[in-house]
Amino acid sequence: MPDPASPASSPEAAAADRGGQMATLARRIAPGFALSLAVAVVSVLAEPLTGKLVAAVTGRAVSVPAVVIALLIGMALHGFAARPRYEVGMTFCVKKLLRVAIALLGLRIALGDIVALGFGTVILVVVSMALTVVSGVLVARLLGRDDAYGALAGGATAVCGASAALATATVLPPSKSRDADTVFVVVAVNALSTLAMVAYPSFGPLFGFDERTLGILFGASIHDVAQVVGAGYSVSDTAGNSAVIVKLFRVFLLLPVVLGIGWWFASRGGGADKAKVPVPLFAIVFLVLVLVNSTGLVPEPVRAVVGEASRWGLLVAIAALGLGTSVAAIARVGWRHVATVCATTVVILVASIAGLLLLR
Repeated sequence: MPDPASPASSPEAAAADRGGQMATLARRIAPGFALSLAVAVVSVLAEPLTGKLVAAVTGRAVSVPAVVIALLIGMALHGFAARPRYEVGMTFCVKKLLRVAIALLGLRIALGDIVALGFGTVILVVVSMALTVVSGVLVARLLGRDDAYGALAGGATAVCGASAALATATVLPPSKSRDADTVFVVVAVNALSTLAMVAYPSFGPLFGFDERTLGILFGASIHDVAQVVGAGYSVSDTAGNSAVIVKLFRVFLLLPVVLGIGWWFASRGGGADKAKVPVPLFAIVFLVLVLVNSTGLVPEPVRAVVGEASRWGLLVAIAALGLGTSVAAIARVGWRHVATVCATTVVILVASIAGLLLLR
């Protein structure tokens, strides 16, 4: 029986042991994290160059988001990254770092901006988002895909594209195809967002929408923040400001949507052992930061730094996801996957237009 007073059982020894374990874990995480970070850095550096290349080929100034570039570079390097020494760090990025980055998004949102939208706009956004998530599951079933893929496509389309896809993936039942499905959805929603950025401004004269209403449509129906900004400010400052506020409200609803999807899968037919509802800490931090930002006391430099930290966290996480996904796995994705994402995109667009026509 060990002596309670022996050095091995002292608080100092216990602290040293914990420190040693943390150091060991850090060394195991470092290679995969460093590789994911390197891919993220390259994607940011390549973003403006890729945009110029696309413009030179197509004649249109279309930006390719860094998040898509990071995914593609990661997938190209999958053969190199598929080694045990990188696995722990990549898993850390996709599961832990991702949640921190999502929580930090809360400092971009203020309750006052949401209140300023008006009750009708809030109801329009909530209803269209709910219809989109439900339609994702129903269309997936109709096309012979599983409910998890439908929820993934619906959640990404309903909320904010890549960030929502990554967040939703954390609460879905584990499966061999989940990572490949997530990568595909991220790429698909970005591609559709870019098309929407170009096409949706023409809906103003088609439906008789003024600039503010058109901005609301952009914010309510386009998947990714960058493309919402591009579409809105390509029309006017009024349209751009409305689009950004509505879009940030959708981002605010990220946590309720993700937690709702997680609880639904966990409660189906005793499926608590098949789905994992996320630890609520990142959700709590997200909401706390929203409340803190709503006070107006957070200095702009602090908000900018936290926003950049969130952006980089998401980029590193998605780079790690790409590194862990083979091109062959994506190649096996069939037309039913494509049709599901396209269907959810149509649903949120039609629901948003219908709601705005009713509110007019």
